[in-house]
Amino acid sequence: MVEGWRNGSREATNSKPLFVTIYATVIIGVLVSSFYVFSAIYSPTNGSTSWLSSPPLSTAGRIRQAPQENATFQTPVGPPPPHALPLPSPEEAEGKSLGKIWVSPPREKKMPPLETFKLTKELFGERVKDNVIIVTFGNYVFMDFILTWVKHLTDLDISNLLFGEFFFSLTYLLESLYWKGVPVFDMGSHMSTVDVGWGSPTFHKMGREKVILIDSVLPFGYELLMCDTDMNPLPYLARYPEADVLTSSDQVVPTVVDDSLDTWQHVGAAYNIGIFHWRPTESAKKLAKEWKEMLLADDKVWDQNGFNEIVRKQLGPSVDGDSGLFYAYDGNLKVGILPASIFCSGHTYFVQAMYQQLRLEPYALHTTFQYAGTERKRHRLREGMVFFDPPEYYDAPGGFISFKPSIPKSLLLDGKHTIESHFTLVNHQMKQIRSALAIASLLNRTLVMPPIWCRLDRLWFGHPGTLVGSMTRQPFIYPLDHVFEVNIMLKELPEDEFGPGIGIREYSFLDNPSLPKQLCQEGKEGCEASNITSPSGFLKFPKRSNEDTFKRFSLPSTMSK
Repeated sequence: MVEGWRNGSREATNSKPLFVTIYATVIIGVLVSSFYVFSAIYSPTNGSTSWLSSPPLSTAGRIRQAPQENATFQTPVGPPPPHALPLPSPEEAEGKSLGKIWVSPPREKKMPPLETFKLTKELFGERVKDNVIIVTFGNYVFMDFILTWVKHLTDLDISNLLFGEFFFSLTYLLESLYWKGVPVFDMGSHMSTVDVGWGSPTFHKMGREKVILIDSVLPFGYELLMCDTDMNPLPYLARYPEADVLTSSDQVVPTVVDDSLDTWQHVGAAYNIGIFHWRPTESAKKLAKEWKEMLLADDKVWDQNGFNEIVRKQLGPSVDGDSGLFYAYDGNLKVGILPASIFCSGHTYFVQAMYQQLRLEPYALHTTFQYAGTERKRHRLREGMVFFDPPEYYDAPGGFISFKPSIPKSLLLDGKHTIESHFTLVNHQMKQIRSALAIASLLNRTLVMPPIWCRLDRLWFGHPGTLVGSMTRQPFIYPLDHVFEVNIMLKELPEDEFGPGIGIREYSFLDNPSLPKQLCQEGKEGCEASNITSPSGFLKFPKRSNEDTFKRFSLPSTMSK
């Protein structure tokens, strides 16, 4: 069974959480991103965060914040059990000096000594609230994911957060976040400053650092949440005060249809450590210690596989008949599996849209089940309109061009869903996208990709078209990385070998509330297309136009649709 967990599980997403990462995205536990940093971050004298004023998720995407009156709070009644760790004092539990986030230090203030950012109980105590601290970590190349993670939390009025920097001897990230007013601490791990690939030695070391962090923080007596969060999960977690550990999973088949914990007896997929919550109990502390010792003894063990091996030493019985909690590990650890419908994987969110079908509100999103690495993760989040970009992302040089593919009903809906009908449908759209890319290149425009319809799922193992028991509807919209190598499309390649680069944007780009208001919506008054450039800058071309026609009627400063 041990070898089965070590060798038999794989995460198609090469995933990190958004916190996960972002991977913290985690949450992600670990954030992954490319070298993309905004100019305002470099200067300690620039306190501007204007681009971060984009709408919160309640208006910027499909994730919405639940009304406050629907939130459920439960707190333990009676004295703590004998095995519980000593709790912090009331002052510590509430946070001594929970400073505001996004407030830059005064310009005349000097950067504090690096020792100030060391991981200590006092540092964590300054950020804790209601005895809970939310943590993620990463390095400098994760900057845009980090800012997105912090923005989501602060939009929810959550400020009891801390970000851990991996490579402390190079303080670019720490200084950047400090001058942006983001709470940060030193992980002390001296890891790589570049993006790491899933499954690489550095990736596994990153997992070990996460476990070391958990083992270090639990003795402080604080509850630890590691996850990417798009809606305030704390009231949900408070519904299960007896749980030592609450974890997400890779489950793709629903075991419940409401917002209760997944039925543990029916969860056959791996527990996914991208999103999980720890309480400082003796059982949790014992688990963290054994988990850390396992990973330090064998650097080839993936942290998630190690977690599953240890926790699954014993499964059951249920703690009671109602909560969904169960005993695991040593028979004393109380575990709950967060519902995959609202603590989402990349599959339950982007492919199945399980939360929509069940009419639920998702709390967190972990970008698993994806292809093309970090660039794909970023693009997926943009497709879901849950990634925060600076204004220049919405103002590409030369403007944008978009189009609506022509898809016959017979290709989309008629006949059985087979490999042949699937590829016929997808290839029909790809031919039109190829032409649109050529036109975008001629006009020096950035192409807004259309949604791509498909009939069958894409996975890294054999399957009958869709996952049996899942809520995947057919046909459905493919994430772009299911069809194209997004990481290559977004990469700058030598022009003499590959030709001029063609910029792209996600299919939801024109629907994103962050898009400047001067971009009109098709069909509204004053936004009609014609063969003459309108005041809004829209153009209309005849069918089968040639290259000269496109060049002659295009204007570099207009928006084409």
